[in-house]
Amino acid sequence: MAILESCTSLSKSFGSRMLFENISLGISDGERLGLIGPNGSGKSTLLKILSGHLEPDSGTVSMRRNIRIGYVPQEVDFPDGQTAAAVIAGVLAGERLDDFERAARINLTLGRAGFTDGSLHTESLSGGWQRRLAIARELALQPDLLFLDEPTNHLDLEGILWLEKLLASSPFASVVVSHDRYFLENVVNDTAEIDRLYPEGIFRVEGSYSQFLEKKEAFVLAQSSRQESLANKVRREVEWLRRGAKARTGKSRARSDEAGRLIRELSEMESRSVKDVAQIDFTATDRRTKRLVAAEGVSKELGGRTLFRDLSFTLAPGTRLGLLGLNGTGKTTLLRILAGELQPDAGHIEFAANLRVVYFDQAREHLDPAQTLRQGLGAHGDTVIFRDRPIHVAGWAKRFLFDSGQLDRPIASLSGGEQARVLIARLMLQPADLLLLDEPTNDLDIPTLEVLEESLTDFTGALVLVTHDRYLLDRVSTAVLGLDGQGGAQLYADYWQWEAGQDARPVQPQKPSLPPPTRSAPLKKKLSYLEAREWEQMEARILEAEQSLELIRSEMQSPEVVSDGPRLHDCYQRLEAAERNVELLYARWAELEAKRQ
Repeated sequence: MAILESCTSLSKSFGSRMLFENISLGISDGERLGLIGPNGSGKSTLLKILSGHLEPDSGTVSMRRNIRIGYVPQEVDFPDGQTAAAVIAGVLAGERLDDFERAARINLTLGRAGFTDGSLHTESLSGGWQRRLAIARELALQPDLLFLDEPTNHLDLEGILWLEKLLASSPFASVVVSHDRYFLENVVNDTAEIDRLYPEGIFRVEGSYSQFLEKKEAFVLAQSSRQESLANKVRREVEWLRRGAKARTGKSRARSDEAGRLIRELSEMESRSVKDVAQIDFTATDRRTKRLVAAEGVSKELGGRTLFRDLSFTLAPGTRLGLLGLNGTGKTTLLRILAGELQPDAGHIEFAANLRVVYFDQAREHLDPAQTLRQGLGAHGDTVIFRDRPIHVAGWAKRFLFDSGQLDRPIASLSGGEQARVLIARLMLQPADLLLLDEPTNDLDIPTLEVLEESLTDFTGALVLVTHDRYLLDRVSTAVLGLDGQGGAQLYADYWQWEAGQDARPVQPQKPSLPPPTRSAPLKKKLSYLEAREWEQMEARILEAEQSLELIRSEMQSPEVVSDGPRLHDCYQRLEAAERNVELLYARWAELEAKRQ
């Protein structure tokens, strides 16, 4: 495969803090590279350097001539007052397109992103739809290489599945920074991790994310064996030196030099192998009661729309309930009702006496950006009280990967992942009967997610969890409540049962309500007889193609296929072909639709 872009010996630091050093990698045609690593390892910075938005301190970046590069940052922003169609038109302003081609490109791009109304203003869009629009803006330029930084943040499950399909079937290469493990497994064909654990600062494996994990485990075992062997050699050499060996002869000097080299190598290996992870451990009250919360016939309307109706359930110690549904179906509203911040319109909720509720807020409104880290961690003076024991705030901060020099920094200056850790640290100080967690995984790295999963699984109280991280949801929840946003709610055993229920619903292709492309009258064409018949059959053909696509995707995500490498590879090949077929049908539909106007 032809190389699109490569970098050699890249290094970058901010002040005295070194993010990464001597990083080298290449990106070729057809590659979908997943870039992972702990918070603070420099993933986003590396993406900015590779996409041309930031200069490295040292090293070189080489690109193929005339390459088109797209970049979707972690935080997206659009000017107020612009419509979705205007955003796409803006990036096409410099393209050599006539009016018809420009309008067709806008319609097709918005259609691929799921927009059916290009007149919607950007400020009216949810975070998930703004994310889709940011991706569509880059797709409009038909990039050869697309960089995406945490693209699943703010997307609902439908949006994540849409993005998986898009990337897995697209002709362009991509580099994705993500902590969503199922997303990585379904999309990437190459995985690289930035971490000081590796001698070269980066470890790369060709293949899926699960194949990467297998190779990483083998590397870590080999590294551990090498470290143990090296430690034994160093002990022998140190003992030889302690016996007073004189470095008079050339042989003695050579052995002394070799001993020094081994000691330095062991020291470097030991420093790389030190792994810091956040220590998350939510405190339960261990309350002995069979019923903590009982909801009977609960209903709620918002903006004239019924979110859920006649909803009933019971939360007992050990219950871990996942809430599922698209954005706007009422998941956060239900959490706020359980937290006592909102009242239901009908029905009632019975809480156990003196129920202790801890609420992780998706918007992090409980964090004051003007406070210092010390205050945000919940310190009273120089200590925090955890499980009735005083702990020095510096030690508490270290538990969540902060050093003492950061304690007086304002919370506003912290990254998204750091703010999430601050909120978790503060919530851990509160013993709870009921944990309410609204998107706690946003911005957290994979090592921290693994620790969070362990803590939630061990929590003995009740838990209600809203997350788009399917892996965490699947591992933690004991039951799943699906909301459809139109009053309906249904209980499922797990995420996969919920998804199968969604796949069983008939899929109807939505007719684009975007302004049709126009061109001058002399160039306007009418449909021929054969084209008219083709247009009449197009909806049915698209429906059939999308249903075939959904069957392949469902097969690909089943546990028996995910664990079978050859079957998974066969599924990916069939998925790519099916995706291309759907895209061609939509493109043809847009072309015929334009001729009908």
